Amino acid sequence: MTPPPVLGSPGTGPVVDSDGRPARGLNPFDSGPRRPAAPTGGGRGGAPFWSRRVVRTVGGAVVPLLVLAVWWWTTSSGQVPAYRVPSPTAVWLAGVDLLERGELGTHIAISVQRVLLGFAIGGCVALVLGALVGLSRAGDVLLSPTLAAVRAVPSLAWVPLLILWMKIGEDSKITLVAIGAFFPLFTTLAAALRHVDPHLVEAGRAFGLRGVRLLTTVQLPAVLPSLMSGLRLALAQAWLFLVAAELIASSMGLGFLLNDSANNGRVDRIFLAIVLLALLGKLSDSIVALAERALLRRYA
Repeated sequence: MTPPPVLGSPGTGPVVDSDGRPARGLNPFDSGPRRPAAPTGGGRGGAPFWSRRVVRTVGGAVVPLLVLAVWWWTTSSGQVPAYRVPSPTAVWLAGVDLLERGELGTHIAISVQRVLLGFAIGGCVALVLGALVGLSRAGDVLLSPTLAAVRAVPSLAWVPLLILWMKIGEDSKITLVAIGAFFPLFTTLAAALRHVDPHLVEAGRAFGLRGVRLLTTVQLPAVLPSLMSGLRLALAQAWLFLVAAELIASSMGLGFLLNDSANNGRVDRIFLAIVLLALLGKLSDSIVALAERALLRRYA
């Protein structure tokens, strides 16, 4: 079998695309020159109506605004007593009060730090074990049953054990967040790697790729959409496990703010903590979604 001509080798001449422009560097996994996608209709510019950025932004704000309007009407009309559901204004003033005291920024910063550290640790371990289980039959047989059993343990069940081992400190909280972030990414990645096109893997091996180079060059790019979905699920799970950790063994953070406000009957601060957790969770998910779109544009 004659090897493909190397760009710039003697006797081959310049390599060009069908439109006469210089071709990109030869890539064994490249399916050919990329062309703009055909318009799909639905309005000017060819973009479907529901796929336009403005429509998605405005449409995504419709439900929150409706919820806020119903919330305001319910509380202002006296349908629900204030000690059960505070008004949006009361929740806002509670946030302003904590901000002026210098407490709100500290609660948010500590919770975000715990989530990021736990997410990074759990994500790295999930990448290693997910690759091992997804690519190795021996790893699948040895590890999958145990990890499936551990995954079924509720988050609150880990708290007393982690406190016993690591005391009431940052280590126990970050470890619990890491446990929460681990399983969604591990499960998604392992399942995706099992279904990578074997012809693509064989092509990589034919070009001398083995081990880690084969994984990073061929297999991970092939499962990139599933990988990014797993990361988003892992980040959401990290926020859930953070609240579980801070509810029981913490003196700062949004989970502590929830628990402390419940003990003091401050329902306005409870709503404030819930709203902040929702906003922070959405913000972090949006950041990962932006990274996902950038990576898919580069490798898809």
